[in-house]
Amino acid sequence: MHGPLRPSARDKEEIVGPRSRAEFVRAKAITPGGSMRSAPYFPPQPPYAMRGEGCWVADVDGRKIFDCANNFFSLVHGHAFPPVIRALHDVIDSGTAFGLPTTLETELAETIRARSPRLEQLRFVNSGTEAVMFAVKAARAIAGRPMIAKFEGAFHGAYDYVEVGLDSNPQNWGADPQSILYARGAPSSVAADVLVLPYNNAADCRRLIEEHHARLAAILFDPLASRVGMIPAEPEFCEVLQDCCRKYGILLILDEVVSYRLAFQGAHGLFGLEPDLVCLAKIIGGGLPVGAVAGPARHMAIFDHTKGKPPVSHGGTFSANPLSMSAGCAALRAYDQEAIARLNRMGDTMRALLSEEFKKEKLPTQVTGMGSLFRVHTKTSPIGDYRSSFSSPSQKQAIERIHLAALERGYLLTPNCSGALSTPMSDSDIRDMTTAIVEAAKDVNQQSPWE
Repeated sequence: MHGPLRPSARDKEEIVGPRSRAEFVRAKAITPGGSMRSAPYFPPQPPYAMRGEGCWVADVDGRKIFDCANNFFSLVHGHAFPPVIRALHDVIDSGTAFGLPTTLETELAETIRARSPRLEQLRFVNSGTEAVMFAVKAARAIAGRPMIAKFEGAFHGAYDYVEVGLDSNPQNWGADPQSILYARGAPSSVAADVLVLPYNNAADCRRLIEEHHARLAAILFDPLASRVGMIPAEPEFCEVLQDCCRKYGILLILDEVVSYRLAFQGAHGLFGLEPDLVCLAKIIGGGLPVGAVAGPARHMAIFDHTKGKPPVSHGGTFSANPLSMSAGCAALRAYDQEAIARLNRMGDTMRALLSEEFKKEKLPTQVTGMGSLFRVHTKTSPIGDYRSSFSSPSQKQAIERIHLAALERGYLLTPNCSGALSTPMSDSDIRDMTTAIVEAAKDVNQQSPWE
C-alpha cells in the first residue's frame, strides 16, 4: 500500500464509498445500529474494512486509509504483523481451542512476568472488560469489603460498577463527583457501592477516601485515562493514592489495558506505583481477543481452584485460547525496549509538532497524551482532569468534524480524535499525519469557528 487518498468531496455522504454504504444498509437489517460495536461508529457511517497491512487499511471500496486508531490502541505493530501471522500459522492447524490447558498460556504469562516482575501470576480472560470485572471481584474478596472507588469520566469496560460516573456532565456535577448510573435500569444499589473521585486532585481524593475507607475494597485507576482527557497522572496524586491504599488496607487496581504499552515493565513502573492487581488487554494479545488479571501471588491465590471452590471462581470457554496466546507472545517479543523507546520518541515528536502547528495557525486546539498515545482537544484552556477536558456542544461538534476531515484526507482517528502510533510508522509518517490533522482542524475552523 502506498500514500493516503485525498478525495475532493466535502459531503459527509461521500467520505465512504458505495459498497460501504450498501454494507451498512445490509448490517442495519440484522443488528441494532448496523454495527456489532458502538465505539467505531460515527455518523453518517464508517467505511467497512477489507484488509490491513502495516499502517494501512483498505476498505471494501478499495480506498486506502492510514490507521492512527489501530483498533482502539490494541495493534501496537499495526495490521498483519508478520511475526504474529507466522505464529498463528504455526498453531492454527493444531486446533483453535481445547477443554484442556496448553503450554502457550504459560509461555505468555512468563513473557509478561519477565517484563513486569511485580506481576508474579496471571489469569487470562477474553477482554479488558473481563479483566477489570474479575479484578474488582478479587479485590472485594481479599479486602472483605463491598465498595470500590473509581475516577470521574474514566472508562473501564462494560460492567455496571465501573461504568458509574462515566458520563458525568455539567448538569449532574456537584462539588464532589457524583455516583451517576450509566446504563438504564442499573440498580441504585450499584451506585451506592461506588465512590467517584476527582482525577489529579490529591487533596480531595485523600479527603473522600478517608471518609469512606471503612467500606472501600479497592481503588480502580488508569494513570492515562483516555476519556478523562488522556492526561498523565501527577506524581503527588499517585503518591496520595498509594499512601491511602497502604494506610487503610485498600487494594490498588491499576487498569493498564491501554497504558501497558507505555513502558517495558508497564505503566505501574513508569508512574512509580505498586499496585495490588493489574488489568491487561489489547497489546498483549497481538491483535486477537485477550485480557488478563495479574499481580503478586498472595493476591492471585484468590482464584486458586485446586483445593475446592475458590473465593472467586474464574473461567471462560475461550480464555487463554492458543491463538491469542501465540499471537501475544510474538507481539510482546517484538515490542522490546528499543521498539518502545522509538515509538515513545515519535509520540513526543508528534505532540510537539501538533502543538507548534496549532499555535502557528492560531487554532483553538491542543493535544494531550504520553508515549505513543495522543488526543486532540478543541479548546485552549488548561486541561488537567475530566471536567477541564469536558467539551461544550460546539467543541464536541468540532471534534466530530475534525475526525471526518481527517478521514477525508485518508487518516483514521478514533471518533474523539485520539490515536496510537504503531511500530511500522516512520518519522515521515508522523510528519504527514501531523499535517493532515492540522489541515483538518484548520479547514473545520475556517468553515465554522468553535471558539
